[in-house]
Amino acid sequence: MNAFVNKPLEKLNVLSFKGIQMRTFHITWLTFFVCFFGWFGLAPLMPAIRADLGLTKPQVGNIIIAAVSATIFARLIVGKLCDTWGPRKTYTALLVLGSLPVMFVGLAHDYTTFLLFRLAIGTIGASFVITQFHTSMMFAPKIKGTANAVAGGWGNLGGGITQLAMPLIMATIVGFGYTKPEAWRLAMIFPGVLMLIMAFVYYRFTQDTPNGNYGSPEVERTVVTGEKVSFWKACADIRVWALALAYGCCFGMEITFDGVAALYFFDNFKMEETQAGFWAMLFGGMNIFARALGGIVADKVGNKYGMRGKGLLLAAMLLLEGAGIMLFAQAGNLPMAILAMITFALFLKMSNGATYAIVPFVNPKAVGVISGVVGAGGNVGGMLMGFLFKSPSISYGQAFLYIGCIVAVIGMVLFLVNFNKSVVVEPAEAELQTA
Repeated sequence: MNAFVNKPLEKLNVLSFKGIQMRTFHITWLTFFVCFFGWFGLAPLMPAIRADLGLTKPQVGNIIIAAVSATIFARLIVGKLCDTWGPRKTYTALLVLGSLPVMFVGLAHDYTTFLLFRLAIGTIGASFVITQFHTSMMFAPKIKGTANAVAGGWGNLGGGITQLAMPLIMATIVGFGYTKPEAWRLAMIFPGVLMLIMAFVYYRFTQDTPNGNYGSPEVERTVVTGEKVSFWKACADIRVWALALAYGCCFGMEITFDGVAALYFFDNFKMEETQAGFWAMLFGGMNIFARALGGIVADKVGNKYGMRGKGLLLAAMLLLEGAGIMLFAQAGNLPMAILAMITFALFLKMSNGATYAIVPFVNPKAVGVISGVVGAGGNVGGMLMGFLFKSPSISYGQAFLYIGCIVAVIGMVLFLVNFNKSVVVEPAEAELQTA
């Protein structure tokens, strides 16, 4: 084996499948895609589920909150497991365990049992932390932001595809003579089975690092993770919480919108589930390029202006995202709503990519922990936004307006954070931290 094979790659060639680095990259984003499919497979089916279970608006709001709440704790746990157990075993275990509530949610026959299943399904969202951690292991510092953004964006695309795919799967099942209450339950078996397939693929065809798996003789654990850094020490850095806040505004809004988009279009513009799912899919479909674009631009800015430049870019993207959400909230017709949605989706997803172009460099000795904390911040943001959508006195349009204002304000606050703060880094990474 030549020396290049077992080192992080310095280029990302998305058309290549050669080497363990690129094989792991492609399997990782595809697995995350499938996880997103399972995590939000219920969202476009909610009009049928709401009618079947007789759900009220506050109950639907609680379900939206449940979908992202369990992920907060799961991401913190998974981040630590990546540092100690390795991403390969961690992802495999999450896929197997997460597939169970996805396949069995059809057993729910009232609000309470459905809410509990939705809470359990939310743990699948921790897959994002493993995706970002594993990608960071496979690529050199100068390309980490781009690689993380592409893997995360293509994986997030599952949240868009499921908006159209699941209603079509349900409609197909109805075509075989089943009722809608039966069809939505049977439809959820599909993403659960996909998750089990990817569990086998992940365990069999990936490895923890370019040099081998954790615990193998070929891997020096001190090289992979460096000296151990405690959770609290890693989180003592203000930049960690600034990134968690930023991610709450961008990814938090993304998962919130994934959860309510189909219902919003269904109710406001009087559509069928498949039509509402199509427009909601456009939002998720932006991930095919927008998150990657954020990572690419952040890497280029970082190479020229250092971490301070990356921080300013992130702040600007959040400010523009907030403005776009406010426009969407006040759109009075479908064309204007679609245009505003595409606008804020672009800046939102670029913010996602820019955030995780910074994360691996805050403290390279605790990438898993920090990835988990920042990722959990995204879900905290989504959970808090969910409370606006459960309120009987606040319309969905008003909720979007309030969120847009908050995101814009936080974007302005982030201009004050200096991400160039000195930390202990490896020599190869040090040049990216300097202004």
